[in-house]
Amino acid sequence: MYELKIPKGRVGCLIGKKGEIKKIIERSTKSRIRVSREGDVEIEGEGLGGFICEKIVKAVGRGFNPEIALNLVRDDYELEIIDIKEFCAGSKKKIIRVKSRLIGSEGKARTIIERLTGCNICIYGKTVSTIGRVDRLSVCHRAIEKLLHGSPHGKVYGFVEREMKRIVI
Repeated sequence: MYELKIPKGRVGCLIGKKGEIKKIIERSTKSRIRVSREGDVEIEGEGLGGFICEKIVKAVGRGFNPEIALNLVRDDYELEIIDIKEFCAGSKKKIIRVKSRLIGSEGKARTIIERLTGCNICIYGKTVSTIGRVDRLSVCHRAIEKLLHGSPHGKVYGFVEREMKRIVI
């Protein structure tokens, strides 16, 4: 049995219209999900199915579209969550500034990193989460950390391009 909490605002997304999303997740992971209106989630599943279901629910709770979160059923996909507060000493102004750097003008920074790495990035609340193939996720994670530390966007994009060439070759 796994227990976790997701934001109230994400409960509807997890359940879906007429419970369809919840049913798809349950079928894909051979698990049972119970969700309260407050966001308390209980997952019953044996072995790997329950573990994967927990990751999918966590991803939906961190702002991902359930279709993207369902990629976590695949063996070569993983979820990583970075707490932005660790890079900002808890200051609200710094958190807003850093989130803006991650998103970029009109979403450009996030989109470029997603395109270059093939990973999905979601900035929600005080976290930035990524879903992607394991071999590419580490590059995406390091790029995000570089931006959180204040590296110029151009340098980060160059880093990602160089690292991705190494992976592909």
